[in-house]
Amino acid sequence: MSIENIFQSWLIPFDILNLICLVLVIILALIFLFLIIFNKTCHTVPMILVANSCSAELIFAGSIFSMAIFTLTNDLLRREYNDSFCIFRGYAIYVGCYAQNYSYFLQAIYRYTTVVYPARLFWRSAKFQLFLISLMWMSAVISVLPHIFYKKFLYLIDDQMCEMPSELSFVPIYNVTWFFIIPVNSIIFIYFKLVRYVKEMNKHVMLVNTLIRAERELKMVYRIVILVTFLAILGIPYATFTIMGFFTSPPKYHFRIAYIFVNISLTTIITFHNDLKQFYSQDSFCMVRTFISYVISAELFYSYLLQAIYRTRLFWQSAQFQFFLISLTWICAFLHATPHIFTGQ
Repeated sequence: MSIENIFQSWLIPFDILNLICLVLVIILALIFLFLIIFNKTCHTVPMILVANSCSAELIFAGSIFSMAIFTLTNDLLRREYNDSFCIFRGYAIYVGCYAQNYSYFLQAIYRYTTVVYPARLFWRSAKFQLFLISLMWMSAVISVLPHIFYKKFLYLIDDQMCEMPSELSFVPIYNVTWFFIIPVNSIIFIYFKLVRYVKEMNKHVMLVNTLIRAERELKMVYRIVILVTFLAILGIPYATFTIMGFFTSPPKYHFRIAYIFVNISLTTIITFHNDLKQFYSQDSFCMVRTFISYVISAELFYSYLLQAIYRTRLFWQSAQFQFFLISLTWICAFLHATPHIFTGQ
C-alpha cells in the first residue's frame, strides 16, 4: 500500500541528519575503542569502564543507525514495509540505551569507592569491575525481555520504525523508571555524597596526595553528572511524547522528532564523555591517522568495485541491497585496516 498521503518533504533531510550524527558517533566510538585496546598506557581499570561506555554507545548508535537506514529506505520509496528484523532493531536500541546509562553508573560507583574506600582494593580490581560489567550486560539483555513478551514493539507507519506506542501501560512506566530514573538519580546521589565526603576531608588533616586524588575523582563524577544532565535535557521531547501518550494521542511523527534529539545527545556524549587528554600521545594519533588512511583506501577500492557491478541485475540496483553493500564495504575496510594495527605498521 502506498503512503503518498502521509509523506512529507522534510522527512528525508531529517533522516539524513540522523544518519550523519550516528555515523559520527560510530566512528568516534570505534576510534576510542581501538586506542584503548592497542595503546598500553590505556590498559587501566578506569579505561576499562570507559571502553565499556564506548561499547554501549556503539551498540546503541549502531542499532539506531540500522533503524534509520530502514526509515530512510521506506521514505525514499514512499512505501509501508515492515521487515523481519524490525522488532530486533527495537530490542537492540533499548538494550543499548540501558547499557549506556548503567555504564555511567558503574563509572560513578568506581570513582566513589576509590575515594571513600581506598583500602578495599578488590572492589577496584579489574576482575571485580569486569564482573560488574558482565552483570550489567546480562541485566540489559534480560531487562528488555518484557517488551518482547508483551509484544510492545510495533511497526509505526508514520514514523517508519519499530517502537513502543505511547500509551498508558506497565511497560512504558517500567522503561522510564528502570532505564532512566534509577541510574540518573543514583549518579547524582553519588556525586552529592562524594561532595560531602570531600568537604569533610578538608576539615581534617589529610595527606595532600589523598586530597588531590579525591578532588580529581570528584571532578570526574561531576563530568558524568553533566553528561547525564545533558542527556536528560535532550531526552525531554521523548519523555514528553511518552507521558502525553498516557492521556492522549501524541502528534504525528513524534518519534522521528524525539530521535533527532536522541541522536544529537549521543553525538555530544561520545565527543565529551571521554577524557581526551588520555589520547593526546603522539603514538596514539599516528596510529589513528594510519588506521584511517587504510580504511579510506580500502573503502575507495570497494566503492569502485560496487560501481562496476551496479547495473548487472535489477535486484542489485534496489536501495536496500545497495545500503547492505555499502555497510559491507565499510566493515571490510575496517577489517582490512585492523591487521596493520596488530603489526604496528
